[in-house]
Amino acid sequence: MSRIGKKSIPVPSGVDFKIDGNQITVKGPKGELKRDLHPLMKIVSESGEARVERPDDSRQSRALHGLTRSLVNNMVLGVTQGFDKSLKIVGVGYRCELKGTTLVLNVGHSHPIEYPAPNGVTFEVDSKANIVKVLGINKESVGQAAAEIRSYRPPEPYKGKGIMYSDEKLIRKAGKTAGSKG
Repeated sequence: MSRIGKKSIPVPSGVDFKIDGNQITVKGPKGELKRDLHPLMKIVSESGEARVERPDDSRQSRALHGLTRSLVNNMVLGVTQGFDKSLKIVGVGYRCELKGTTLVLNVGHSHPIEYPAPNGVTFEVDSKANIVKVLGINKESVGQAAAEIRSYRPPEPYKGKGIMYSDEKLIRKAGKTAGSKG
């Protein structure tokens, strides 16, 4: 049995949980999420909690069991609490600003980079500290947006400049040392 798959999913009050065949709809105070799940997995909704059941112990069913439970749990957490990723921009002259829903990054390129907010994702910018918060109810889209923003200028190991996650530990390298010719 999957350790993650056998855990029940707590569904708090105020969250509407509907199962229609393979499609699951979760509606809460922050919004609504829909997802098509694999036809092998069955979701059983009981009073205040949901459970994912698998039909047999085949390799595919075991693999999908924990995955399906995590996906449904993330949907419930998203519509109740939401998800966020925080990015830190480090470097002389590197800055960010918000124009409407578009994030404008000046990170050492010859031009400013404009990143429009994907559906369901919003940005909060602290211009003084150069911190960008990516917020949303869908964990996948929040993580994808944060990864795309980071990819414009990943942190480099020598000076530590670039866009990095706020909890990311950067391993710094020593630069070249001038040796004596001998």
